[in-house]
Amino acid sequence: MSGSSSALALAARLRALPDDALTELLRARPLREAGIRDVFDLAEALLEAPSIQAALVHLDRSVLGALAAAVLLADGVGQVDAPAIAARTGQAPEVRDPALVRLVDLALLVEDGDGYLVPEQVGDVLRDWPAHGLPSPGELLDAGPPAALEAVAGEARVRADRAAGERAFAAVTAVGELVGAVEREPARLLQRGGVALPDWRRMLAATGAHDDAELDTLLAIGEGAGILTATDGAWRATPEADAWRELPRAARWTALAAGWLARVPAELREQLRARAGAHWGQGLLDYLAWLYPAGGDWLAQRTRAVIAAAERLGIVEATVPSTAGVALVGAGPDAAGAAVAELFPPDVRQVYIQHDLSIIAPGPLAADVDARLREVADVESVGIASSFRVTAASVTRALTHGATIEQLRALLSEISLTGIPQPLDYLLSDTAGRFGSLRVGPLDGSTGGPSGIAHAYVRADDATVIGQLLIDQALAPLALRRADEHEAVSRFDAEMVYWSLVDARYPAVYEDAGGAIRAVRRTPPREAPRDAAGDPAARIVERIRANAAEQPVESGAAWNARQLELAIKSKMQVTVVVRMPDGSEVPYLLEPAALAGGRLRARDRRADIERTLPLSHIVAVTPA
Repeated sequence: MSGSSSALALAARLRALPDDALTELLRARPLREAGIRDVFDLAEALLEAPSIQAALVHLDRSVLGALAAAVLLADGVGQVDAPAIAARTGQAPEVRDPALVRLVDLALLVEDGDGYLVPEQVGDVLRDWPAHGLPSPGELLDAGPPAALEAVAGEARVRADRAAGERAFAAVTAVGELVGAVEREPARLLQRGGVALPDWRRMLAATGAHDDAELDTLLAIGEGAGILTATDGAWRATPEADAWRELPRAARWTALAAGWLARVPAELREQLRARAGAHWGQGLLDYLAWLYPAGGDWLAQRTRAVIAAAERLGIVEATVPSTAGVALVGAGPDAAGAAVAELFPPDVRQVYIQHDLSIIAPGPLAADVDARLREVADVESVGIASSFRVTAASVTRALTHGATIEQLRALLSEISLTGIPQPLDYLLSDTAGRFGSLRVGPLDGSTGGPSGIAHAYVRADDATVIGQLLIDQALAPLALRRADEHEAVSRFDAEMVYWSLVDARYPAVYEDAGGAIRAVRRTPPREAPRDAAGDPAARIVERIRANAAEQPVESGAAWNARQLELAIKSKMQVTVVVRMPDGSEVPYLLEPAALAGGRLRARDRRADIERTLPLSHIVAVTPA
């Protein structure tokens, strides 16, 4: 089947597809939008060698074998049927062979009655594979798989489970801290890609990640579980994060593992399930390289990323799937959660409060106790045993969120195994007494004296505090200037001033225009809007349908004209059916030369003469 006739046949199939099927095809085979006006442009784009190769890299041996058989059988013939393909691949004929269905859905084969047309361009790409170190069509059909993967011994599984339990616990803890970090202050995404360096360092510190790759893995795990999202120019916690943190620890791990499993590529998920009893090391990579011979770097990189996340979650340990990992890929997340729960230490509900204002949790804190303690104390370290510290700023934060000093004392008394030490009792009383003595609020942009416009004020009950703020070098970027004895103003917005004071460890509170104290959350600086392009596939389909709607579809003239234009461009012969004045229809084998003024000029190869035919009398055009 020649390249030009392939494009005509494919264009006819694309024209007949419903919008949703055409959109799915374009999502499976993304194309550049430029220059695609109709199904002929689309067919030519799909039959370009780079586009064909991009589709082939995601196909496994079973599908590639069916395509290779079709290419070999159709050589010089053009059309081949399913039984012949099945016989060549050694498979039993099926009414609807899934491999052939997928090839048709990807526009790599074209259905033609009871058989399939093999586009010449597809055959050319496949036959050119050996020049690029890839198997030939014959090798795709005949080469056997590599040696079986190494089975996991019983002792190896026991060791893997022991280490996997520690990793699973650490993963839940690290992702929880990551959620908290971006909840307090979203991590800004840069326009050129990546996260702003200060935010990246802050997330590294919060999670205890050893390197950038580990933090990337934690972000991917959180995103897969639906509790982290990169949106509006920053990494943020989703509304589902609050419910996730309230779950028991094993259930939190189950949610993370379920998110991991859902994001494992379809090409890999079934292989992991089938090989749950084998090592997931180099042998697995070798097998996948055989199974997806055109996969190239993308498959190896994606597999390594999947395994890295699995190791972080305790699904696999040193290439050995853990018991929880085997349950996850075999029976699902709930079974895996039950397995991992047995590896986690029990939760504790009480802590030791030290005289130096530190708080030590002797084991993993129950989720509700941990959440309540974080309201009044700052986290210093997390793990099986965690430590916190109560500061004036942390108590002020709790008061700002609506807690009373009596409620804070009751909480600490309830969870403490050592009571409330005197230094902590003094800190609570002193902070409560000074609460609200330093307030930040918005101004309406009124003139703040000769120095310009003021957008925020800082008011203090103690005038000496204002003087201290004015000489504090850490606050110099705010350009604070005194408005009166108890007030300073700044040209920056009130929230920025507030967070600058909090970061400098001043017990500041934020009050709104009505004077009511309220809690505020940090918001990252806005990047320039990103391209909200939407769905390119849907846009291409919409454009094709819109262009078709503008043509005289009822006569078919536009369709015939585009086929003739393609034939002229490719110097190919076509069969043109012409309606004669008496109503009869006559076929001509023509080589079109020009199309202008509503008339076709072409060479009649059988009669060896040149014909000029009105386009309005042409009722059909088909490849010769």
